[in-house]
Amino acid sequence: MTIHAGRRTLVGVVLAIGLVAALQVASPMSRADAAGLPAWTGGMSLYRDGSFTTQRSWLWCTAAGVQIVRNIVDHAADHTTAGQRRYFDWMRERNRYDLPLSAGVDAAGWAAGLRHFVDDRYRLVASKSFDAALHSAVTRMRLTRLPVALTVSHGNHGWILTGFRATADPATTSDFTVTSVRVTGPLYGLQSKNGYDMPPNTKLTTAQLKRYFTPWKYAPMPMVWDGRYVSIQPVPRTSKPATTVDGSARTIAPAASNAVPAPSASPVIEADAVASPEAVAPDPVATRGAIALAPSTGPRPPTAATPIAEDVGSVNAQAPAIALGVLLAGVVVASLAVGLARRRRPGD
Repeated sequence: MTIHAGRRTLVGVVLAIGLVAALQVASPMSRADAAGLPAWTGGMSLYRDGSFTTQRSWLWCTAAGVQIVRNIVDHAADHTTAGQRRYFDWMRERNRYDLPLSAGVDAAGWAAGLRHFVDDRYRLVASKSFDAALHSAVTRMRLTRLPVALTVSHGNHGWILTGFRATADPATTSDFTVTSVRVTGPLYGLQSKNGYDMPPNTKLTTAQLKRYFTPWKYAPMPMVWDGRYVSIQPVPRTSKPATTVDGSARTIAPAASNAVPAPSASPVIEADAVASPEAVAPDPVATRGAIALAPSTGPRPPTAATPIAEDVGSVNAQAPAIALGVLLAGVVVASLAVGLARRRRPGD
């Protein structure tokens, strides 16, 4: 009897361990707790008074964006022209495409600049839809407490996403709706026309943001981000690594012989697809020439294949499946224990 009771106890312990492990995996608080995040209050804002700076040149929206993000992250107040010039020149050398000076910095150059001057977790994210781009942007903002860079007006300009409000905490669930955002554009103080740019930390509904955050498009020359919602997001180090995918996620073919060197690799992550919304944004600065991210003259193709990788999309989307797997594993182990208990010899 003592031995039989011990076996039943073993089975109970195994089941209990499996159940506890499953609950820990499925618990929506585990990710937020592990990251040491502050309590969720319905939203977050990273903007600080004194962090905004106006771009000092029509070409320097990306450089001013780096300066603003650095000011937010480092609690600084750098508004110098020299600083913006330094960022601009450095990022120009990291462009994916060989652009004339009048075309400024492309998305890869901007991503490289944010990685180098702010935080090495920044990655260029090319999303198939507005909803997927916004969903992943606010999730990663919440998990890292770092701003997100947005390419607006089909890639002609750059904004910084500095805050948002949502119906649930993106750090603990993928089932949430973004109700509003806070954006900061460096053209403010230089030009404010047709919404480009509004005062720093302006609140927008998601419908309003959709007017400005539109798919990348440069008609004279195809680019690897065409038709995608391009943002530069801080990807948590614990996220699933980006992996090359084939077929629907497309892999960019190697360039022809007229390619130019790519000074630094710029990882590209593709966010999960949702329904692609209709783009309705006006061209903000067409009359002002090249302050834009997109080139004004055709670039030459890049040297090497740039795989667009599959994003984890919903950070917690796999948690239920993992939890179920852990629980089932516990049941299987328990069943094996029961089988061993029944196969006892006579006299046991």
